[in-house]
Amino acid sequence: MTANNLRLAGRSLRRDLRAADVRALFAALVLAVAASTMIAFFIDRIERGLERQASQLLGGDLVIEQRDPFAPDVRDALEGAGFTLSDQVDLVSMIRKGERFQPASLKAVDDVYPHYGVSQVERGDGVESLASGPPAGEAWADPRLANLIDLALGDEIKVGDTTLTVTGFIEREADQSAGFGNFNPRLMVHVDDLEATGLIQEGSRVEFEILAAGPPQALDAVQPLLNELRRDGVEVRDIRADRPQLGNALERAESYLGIAGLAAVLLAGVAVAMSTRRYVERHLDTAALLRCFGASQQQLGIIFGLQLIGLALVASLLGALVGLVGQAILLALLANFLPMTLPPPGIMPLLLGVFTAIAVLVGFAGPTLLRIQRVSALKVLRRELDPLPPSAWLVVVFAALVFGGLLWLYSGSAVLSLALLAGGGVMLVLLWALSALLLNAVLRLVQGLKGHGEWQQALRLGGRQLARRRQAGLGQLLAFSVTFFAMAMMVLVRGDLLTTWQAQLPENTPNYFALNIQPPERDPFEETIAPHVAAQSTLYPMVRGRITRINDKPPQQAVDPEARGDNALRRELNLTWQAELPEGNEVVAGEWFDVDAGEEVPSIGWMAELDAVEQMPPVPVSMEDGLANRLGLGLGDTLTFSVGGRDIKTRLTSLRSLNWDSFNPNFYVIFPPGVLETFGHSFITAFYLPEDEQNLTRELVERFPGVTLLNVDAILGQVRDVLTQVTRAIELILALVLLAGVSVLYAALTASRPVRAHESGLLRVFGAGNRMISRIQGAEYALLGVASGLMGAALAELATGVLYIYWLDLPPRLHGMLWLVLPLGGALLIGVIGHWLSRGLRRQAPAASLGLLGEA
Repeated sequence: MTANNLRLAGRSLRRDLRAADVRALFAALVLAVAASTMIAFFIDRIERGLERQASQLLGGDLVIEQRDPFAPDVRDALEGAGFTLSDQVDLVSMIRKGERFQPASLKAVDDVYPHYGVSQVERGDGVESLASGPPAGEAWADPRLANLIDLALGDEIKVGDTTLTVTGFIEREADQSAGFGNFNPRLMVHVDDLEATGLIQEGSRVEFEILAAGPPQALDAVQPLLNELRRDGVEVRDIRADRPQLGNALERAESYLGIAGLAAVLLAGVAVAMSTRRYVERHLDTAALLRCFGASQQQLGIIFGLQLIGLALVASLLGALVGLVGQAILLALLANFLPMTLPPPGIMPLLLGVFTAIAVLVGFAGPTLLRIQRVSALKVLRRELDPLPPSAWLVVVFAALVFGGLLWLYSGSAVLSLALLAGGGVMLVLLWALSALLLNAVLRLVQGLKGHGEWQQALRLGGRQLARRRQAGLGQLLAFSVTFFAMAMMVLVRGDLLTTWQAQLPENTPNYFALNIQPPERDPFEETIAPHVAAQSTLYPMVRGRITRINDKPPQQAVDPEARGDNALRRELNLTWQAELPEGNEVVAGEWFDVDAGEEVPSIGWMAELDAVEQMPPVPVSMEDGLANRLGLGLGDTLTFSVGGRDIKTRLTSLRSLNWDSFNPNFYVIFPPGVLETFGHSFITAFYLPEDEQNLTRELVERFPGVTLLNVDAILGQVRDVLTQVTRAIELILALVLLAGVSVLYAALTASRPVRAHESGLLRVFGAGNRMISRIQGAEYALLGVASGLMGAALAELATGVLYIYWLDLPPRLHGMLWLVLPLGGALLIGVIGHWLSRGLRRQAPAASLGLLGEA
């Protein structure tokens, strides 16, 4: 019996491959598998590649830093987890060449440096790309240090108690960062030379770092160790926490890819449901004949179930192959941007694709397939004896449960899955009601058309046909609305993401930071750069201060254990004062200083008054909301800062969100005017210097030798490379979503083909020609397209607003053109596909068309 069932299923499947509904079902399954496997491959491989390229900015996948050498057990634990370690030591020392002295930031590296990327070094034969640091006995200086003490290649310099030979000038470091911790010019040396310098002694200001590179699972394995190190005050950094410019882009891209993948699977599932309905209706007569020949209900279920399972397996293999080839092509396109050779694809995405196909088939087709089991043998004689279709709500609930399981599988969050399913259920009820109202309104509008032109008649007849099939038309309107909604949402989010990223890094994004500008140099410096720079930020005053108490307690006692290693508690912060809220800042809690209204701000104007600070009320300050959250602080909490050897007690009166993506100066803490001015301070600014004005840097170094110029062109280039990769990834996934949407339209129009054939046959009987039938069908498709486009636009605006606020962290916006493009595009798209699918019906004889009455 099993062999017979397999044989019957195989023959039927081969015969059915010529049917339009089976082709639609097959295409939908292929797209579902291709989308899921490509997403899985893509996110798995590209995410690691992007994070590793971004890790180049830090120097590793994980960086830990403290002021004492790390214990051997820490190193053993990291190496045991699979990390490759590189030691680095940072300190400040005086460099001497002859009688000339200059403080410099020493960066001592080992033979493993760098984990990622290369340094651009001039060693006499042009700039070279080197994946190493200087060997022992040699030093590489940055050009600013060379200008300050007139260094040339081969010169000897005194570093502490030892002498090193300058063998290179660093144009760009492999792990150059945009931090402002070291304002002095850089000198890179080998760690083996440190002991001879005699610079590392008890009480020296030295930072010991371990730069670790390894797979993601290694980072997961050492999380307990990292948490313990944080509690002990060790600074722990990774790409997402330490580089918001890249972290936000990666998180948004991952969110988009996840949404797009689920949208493609959902659309493919809708196409499967609609194709299966037509498939079942077409096979009811065959099932009735099999019942006449003695087949049981169970046997019918097995035969037709085997057909669909066979179809799902073939579609899975083809879809997995498409997904595998697609991600390989995409990675080939991105090869120039990737910093490393990516690992080969694994087997899990393939298995996930097969599981997705079977789950979509069972969830979206299972309830409908049960009709075949209930068919009666009497249907051979009485065609009206069709088994009752399953309840629409049963189909929806079963499909929702399966899709919820897939959502849980892909997102890993049961709470998110349940929330989306519950919200989707409510939206489905509202959508059904709104669709009915919209369809009725469109039909009334059409029936009210005046005139006797051919198109007016076609619109009225098309509207009447929709009205006669109100429930079927409502179902198609619902399916088309969801399809246009998903397609529009992906296009809108893609466009807004790219707009946000382009706004994040516009053409005139600052590529230089100027620090240590002294008050007497402020005006001359601005006058010097003004004719040459294309854009410049505000000149911000800057004072160094350390948090010494929080709510009158030592910081380590006042914050949670997880925050005790926060960098803000371990070193001095850059403080500033501003009367106006800086550009790119937004107050999210409390109120900004109302200095103009006479808000009382304790003044610390003279040294004679400093003794009275303890009796003054706390100074109002504004803090970045991310730092406040990490430290567990809120409005009204007090902080004591040590500035210039004096304590200043402050109170949080506002929290700000910052635009970290702007490459402009940002400050964690801002004071009001009248508090910090008498302390020693300098100024900082950022500006964009065009390529043809680069000679200005030499003039600035000569005129303002104490000013530190930090070139961040290399970092901007790396950020733009990452965003370019993410953009290409998004466009490929968007193409899959659009194809899945087209498959829904194809399946829906194929399912309604017998009804339209019957109607065209009746119209022919009453004298309508091909031209008139074509216009009536076109009018019907256009009405469906316009109504579906309007509903899809409303849904897309609502859904994107929610996604922007709660998931992608983007400002919500209205899309006026959507309300014009989507209805017109829907009418055109449905019209083109429907007209193409109906071309055979218009050439079919009336008798043949009327013969489909049973299927209709």
